[in-house]
Amino acid sequence: MQGPTMALVPYNKNNDVLSIFNQPEREFNFAGQKLKISQDWNKLGVAAVVWDAAIVLCEYLEAGNVDLDKKKVIELGAGSGIVGIVSTLLGAHTTITDLEKAIPYLTEVVNTNLPKRVEGQFTVQALDWRENLESHTKTYDVILGADIIYIEETFPDLLRTIEHLSDENTLVYISCRIRYTRDSNFLQMLSEVFDLKKVHVDRSRDIIIYKGKKKTKDL
Repeated sequence: MQGPTMALVPYNKNNDVLSIFNQPEREFNFAGQKLKISQDWNKLGVAAVVWDAAIVLCEYLEAGNVDLDKKKVIELGAGSGIVGIVSTLLGAHTTITDLEKAIPYLTEVVNTNLPKRVEGQFTVQALDWRENLESHTKTYDVILGADIIYIEETFPDLLRTIEHLSDENTLVYISCRIRYTRDSNFLQMLSEVFDLKKVHVDRSRDIIIYKGKKKTKDL
């Protein structure tokens, strides 16, 4: 997750609805493997818990909706890294990114959950959307993001980052819950540069997955 630490939901230790964020570890089964994702809200806030948008995107990927085999994939604002982990297990060569302060936690979770057979198939890197994009000059086949459009001040930088990392063949998948008008505003910004469409709606968890591909420039 990028930008200032900011709750996506009101946080209250006594709120049963939010008790899942207090769990020190959550377990999932994806790509034939049991994943154990540690959580630490008190230390890193939103960056250290597993959000529904990430789970829904993992389910979407596991269902075979995106060709990941041997593809160059980057996850933006990875948080717990579960999306990048699942992408790697499904055959992608994955770069899993977040802010520098989240890298120790992210690295530990990723290394704990990825087996030796995929060693060399993934990397964890710091990526701040506001700066040093030049250090990430590779164009990716697939760009993934789960719940990364919740802080309005980051929107221009996020859009610039997605543009920088993509070409006209890159597929962008954004999994999100539309909480506020500003979230829709980012999607409008993205649609000005990318052909954007809904490809999946999980009504039970109120999550939408959007797919984008950079618009072809007129000659």
